[in-house]
This record gives sequence, structure tokens and C-alpha cells, in this order.
Amino acid sequence: MRGFTRYLLLKTIFLLLTYFIALLITFLLPRMVPGNPVQQIIAGLSTGAISPEALSQYQRRLVEAFDLDKPWYIQFVNYISRSFRGDLGVSITSYGEPVVNLIARHLPWTLALIVPASITAWFVGNFLGGLAGYKRGSMLEKILISIGMVLSQIPYYWLAMSLIFLFAVTWRLLPPGSAYSPTLQPSLTLQFLLDYLQHYILPFLSILIPSIGGWLIGMRVLVSTELGSTYVYFSNTMGVKDGIIFRYTLRNSMLPQVTGLSIQLGFVMAGQIITEQIFNYQGMGILLARALGTRDYPLIQGIFLILIGTILLANYLVDFIYVMIDPRIRLGYKSA
Repeated sequence: MRGFTRYLLLKTIFLLLTYFIALLITFLLPRMVPGNPVQQIIAGLSTGAISPEALSQYQRRLVEAFDLDKPWYIQFVNYISRSFRGDLGVSITSYGEPVVNLIARHLPWTLALIVPASITAWFVGNFLGGLAGYKRGSMLEKILISIGMVLSQIPYYWLAMSLIFLFAVTWRLLPPGSAYSPTLQPSLTLQFLLDYLQHYILPFLSILIPSIGGWLIGMRVLVSTELGSTYVYFSNTMGVKDGIIFRYTLRNSMLPQVTGLSIQLGFVMAGQIITEQIFNYQGMGILLARALGTRDYPLIQGIFLILIGTILLANYLVDFIYVMIDPRIRLGYKSA
């Protein structure tokens, strides 16, 4: 197992290095824009009846409180050191509320939407793609590939607006946005759960439908290639049932799709941010849009720390899943 240990160590080092570089980039980019959030706050207060002296004193206190008077590298070191302690700072524009509290309040809504939609799309798209690849040259393949090509090219935001127009505006079957009705408070009551499911359908479909197309096309190519394998030819000559051959070709074509799931998570997350704004869904997308609009440095940093960490961790875990589902990799580690 020394080979596996060495591989694990290299992957861990690469993960930490990538995470550090990504955090550095997200830390620097907002600061490259002229001005800072404190100036925006003072500009909004300057229209009131506050004296210039009081404004100047208040601005100086804010700058010192958020380390904006220090060089950027000092700010970055302080940010990283606090993050290791679980302290992501306080929001500049949310009346000093801790960033951890804001993320904890919005992150579950995002996960409840993106995880089921991504996993469902993965299973449905791979099954349909495997079916299309196995039925090469048939009418079923042509229909499925046509559907997959169309679905994979649909932008998340366009589909979201189309679903709202059809189901909320035209037919009035579902609510147009938000995660739940404004008259309700989140709880485990039947009334709230039913209301949440009604609001959940359209955002869920706007992520699910385009994702299915990409998985369908990818799996169709993989299964078509797998059908040229020796074991498939031998199974056909031995009269093995189509269902058994299909199951094994689908399973042996699954490895690249497992990798794709972790990679696709990043693209879905980007689409999720726009989707949540369109539906006014109370997730991380709304929170990030607000943070970027007000240039709330601590909130921007905290959100990207969670999002980037989630995507990198998903890619990291894929390597262990590979070991479990592919015996060739396990044998390679043992021989090393």
C-alpha cells in the first residue's frame, strides 16, 4: 500500500496548494477594483444629517476594524489564520453579523437544491445515454441523442425564465420564486413542507433538465466504445441476454462519468448562482450577489472559501470512489 500512500500524499498536497491559490485569487480580485465597501457606506450616509467630522471618525473606525488600513498581504494572512479557527469575520454591510451565521442560514437551501438535482441528472442521463449507446443505429438512439443535444445547449438562466413564464405566469400552476411563501417560517410542519415543495419544483427542473443532456451524450459515446470490447463480442456469441450485457457495459463505462460528476459540480454551482437570483431563492447565490454588489469583502471571502472547498473536496473524494469501483486501480496500488 506504499504506492497508495504516496499517491494520497501527493493528492493532498496538490489539493491544499490549489485551495490556497484559489483563495488568494478570490481575495485579490475584489480589491483590484478602485474603492472599498467602507467608502460606499460613507457615501450613503453623507446624504443624511450627519456631520462631516462624525462621518470621518466613523470611516476611520470601520477601516481599522476591517484591516483595510493594512497592506493586502497582512490582510490575507489575518484572513487565513482566522479561517483556521473558524472565524470568517463579520459582514461589513449586514450590520456586523458574523459571516458564518449568514452562510449557515443560506447554505442548506443551496445544498437542498443542487445535490438532489445533480445526482438525479447523473443517474437519469447516464441510463438514457447508455441505452442510446447500446441501441446503436436504432430510432431510439436518434431520438435520445436529439433530445440530449437540445437539452445540453439550454442555458440555466434561459430555462429558468421560460419555466417561470409557462408554469407561474401563463398557467399559474406553481409559484414564480422564493424558497417558501413569505407568510411562513421554516419548520418541519406539513404546511411548510408542502409549500416548500411547490416552490422547489421550478428551480429543481431548471438545473436538472440541462444537466441530463450532457450526461446522456457523454455516456452514449462511452457505451458505444465499450461495445467493441472482447467480452461483449464473446457474450453475444454465447447467447447472453441483452439485459446482462447492457448492465455490464454500463458499469464498465461509468468511471469517466464519476470523474465528470465532481467536475460538473463546479459548472452547476455557477449556474446555481444565476438560477437562485432569477427565482429569488434564499441560497448562496442570492447571498453572493448581494456581497458582490456591496463589495462586502469578508462575506465574499467566506462564500468562496466554502464553495471552492466543496468543489475541491468532491474531486478529492472521487479518487477514493475510483479505488472502490475499479479493481484494476486496487491491484495497481497493491503491486506498488
